[in-house]
Amino acid sequence: MACFPGRDGLVRLIRNHELRNPAAVMALGVTHAGTPYDARAMGGTITVDFDPVGMRPVREFASLCGTYVNCSGGLAYRDAGWLSCEETIADARHGFLAPHGYTFFVPLEGKSTGVPLREMGRFVKEAALADPESGVVYQTEDLYASGLYRFLPRDADDLTRGGRLQMLKVSGAPAFNAATGQTVGKALACEWAEIADPDPNLAAGRPTCFEQGRAQGGAQFRRLEGLYRGSRGAIYFVSTNGGEASRGQLWEYRPTRRDQGVLTLVYQSPGSAVLDSPDNLCVTPRGAILLCEDDASRDADSHPLAPGLVNVNRLIGIGADGAPFEFAVNVANASEFAGACFSPDGEILFVNIYGDGTPLSGMTCAIRGPWRAGPF
Repeated sequence: MACFPGRDGLVRLIRNHELRNPAAVMALGVTHAGTPYDARAMGGTITVDFDPVGMRPVREFASLCGTYVNCSGGLAYRDAGWLSCEETIADARHGFLAPHGYTFFVPLEGKSTGVPLREMGRFVKEAALADPESGVVYQTEDLYASGLYRFLPRDADDLTRGGRLQMLKVSGAPAFNAATGQTVGKALACEWAEIADPDPNLAAGRPTCFEQGRAQGGAQFRRLEGLYRGSRGAIYFVSTNGGEASRGQLWEYRPTRRDQGVLTLVYQSPGSAVLDSPDNLCVTPRGAILLCEDDASRDADSHPLAPGLVNVNRLIGIGADGAPFEFAVNVANASEFAGACFSPDGEILFVNIYGDGTPLSGMTCAIRGPWRAGPF
């Protein structure tokens, strides 16, 4: 989810819906709210206008439909809209009418054309995010063996014109595996490997984007998910199951020249009590990090504020001192937090509760707080 300045004092949210319906269900005939990319897929995005004075939504509409497993995404270049990503590579082999695994652009005003950005790659995507200066789009892959990608567009204002897809590699370390054996604070020089076939025919057994990049020495991570802008061109991203404890890592990538950069491990969780499976993240207006847990460890951890629940999910903050702290607990159900973002004036934190499939279990929360008086 992302938040933008809206008209007449409102703020505008564009929010993913990570729906995983069997294609056979949609084959029976379901009406989409618009022209779908794939009539047998029921994911997409909803655009919501929110009144920050009355603290209530005032209108909403479907802005992308017929996509599948829309997990995360990120801000487009010049904040012109939202980049929505499909966390799947399902296709006709699974009963669908079109292949999935793409990024889609949802404009700030109006609805998406539903055109997949094929040259940005087809893989199990989590997040995408445009650099506000260069227009380069970074993307994460949510698999146990996954890569960090960047897309060099021919025209940053029109991604349909295509470009080049690349995968991050650590210089001089062609077998680099970021999941274990890493040191917090150590700077690693990086470069980029070209992905010759960003839209492989997977049904025909063509090499995946990850396989292509890894064959050229691309870096391997363990389940890359959230991605967010930092300062001075830096991006932050998380490895949900990275680290010796498999409970999560926070990474920073900072470009130094067009084809080079520096990768640094910012934080690594020692265990579930501190941080368990970070997923989405955001950088707060004051530069702190807010991590949304999605308890992938399934270690049956509980919390005194959430009696009767196990595998409890929290919002975890990391302030200027680099130490994590607990900010909020999902006491409604055991589903994940997702999509954390702040209003343009920094006064309201929006965050989603994914839900457990029961009616009213999923929701978007708007939290007004004295953020300037605390670590955020």
